[in-house]
Amino acid sequence: MGSDSETEKSQKDKKKLISLAPIAKPLAGKKLCKKTLKLVRRASETKCLKRGVKEVVKSIRRGNKGICVIAGNISPIDVITHVPILCEEADIPYIYVPSKEDLASAGATKRPTCCVLVLTKPTKGEVSDEELEKLKSDYTQVAEDVKELSSALI
Repeated sequence: MGSDSETEKSQKDKKKLISLAPIAKPLAGKKLCKKTLKLVRRASETKCLKRGVKEVVKSIRRGNKGICVIAGNISPIDVITHVPILCEEADIPYIYVPSKEDLASAGATKRPTCCVLVLTKPTKGEVSDEELEKLKSDYTQVAEDVKELSSALI
């Protein structure tokens, strides 16, 4: 029985990779994807997260800094093609993850999400110093990995 679930998992992973957009670069590997989704989950809990293309674009144009996480299996691709360009102009690191469903569940929403922006500090309200410290440590770790991956592509 254990082997059946493993084959089902591998088939799901293959389907996710097949449905990836051709512009989904830099794409996070398994390890970086887990770290990134963990960061998104923690940012969601501390209210340091902007969800959806409209909110992310508005936040970037206002000058907020963070890490942009974009789903790689968006269809039609035209919905998100301008987001990486905005990120590069604003000097914001961005990374693609394979699945919009995984990104939504990490961001604590039921609806699949195209992209999220993880901010370094909450937009409203106060967060305990301990939670903010955890978020910042995760943030710096993921940001370094993303910059390393981006520089390897260039």
